[in-house]
Amino acid sequence: MHTDPTPPRGRFVTFEGIDGAGKSSHIGTLAARLLAQGRALTQTREPGGTPLAERLRELLLREPMDPLAEALLMFAARRDHLQRVIEPALARGEVVLCDRFTDATFAYQGHGRGFDLTVLRQLEQWVQGPAPQRQPDLTLWFDLPPAQAAERLAGARSPDKFEALPLDFFARVAAGYAARAAADPGRFVRIDAAQPLDAVWAQVEAACRARGLLA
Repeated sequence: MHTDPTPPRGRFVTFEGIDGAGKSSHIGTLAARLLAQGRALTQTREPGGTPLAERLRELLLREPMDPLAEALLMFAARRDHLQRVIEPALARGEVVLCDRFTDATFAYQGHGRGFDLTVLRQLEQWVQGPAPQRQPDLTLWFDLPPAQAAERLAGARSPDKFEALPLDFFARVAAGYAARAAADPGRFVRIDAAQPLDAVWAQVEAACRARGLLA
């Protein structure tokens, strides 16, 4: 009796790092490689990824608000994103490549803004589910000294309200990413983003090969 082959398991891969770390330039490269290997994929971003979440993104990046308001809007956008894009794609067996996810909220609002991490953990549980909680299968953390990131961003575009913040803010954000990586070392792979572009991609490629994402 003929049976259809089991569809590939969905894989959730996130790209994290401070503004200017260069992560976004490698998402498209990885997407092209996966498509060339015949993998179905969804490429998305946070905040954003759905019409509602994109509207919330504009508010988050442009409007002044306190850290609690930022966190609530961020997780509201994330809930819609999970329900409408991420979970359906994973259920179809796709690879989901997402430019930032919850680690960014802990790094930016938690460590950068100094907001209560306990509240963020509660929101994370509510929005991503208590058990099993939706987390990425792999997080590529593009680690770059804040001063070098600022040099890359200088003159590149009109900065949003986060990009315009001082270096000490981004030093706290970088420390926040390091703390998240230390708490979940099996999920994180640190990418030395200070290297030249091809050397950074080689690290991304090696990490994806090690996890069975690339042949």
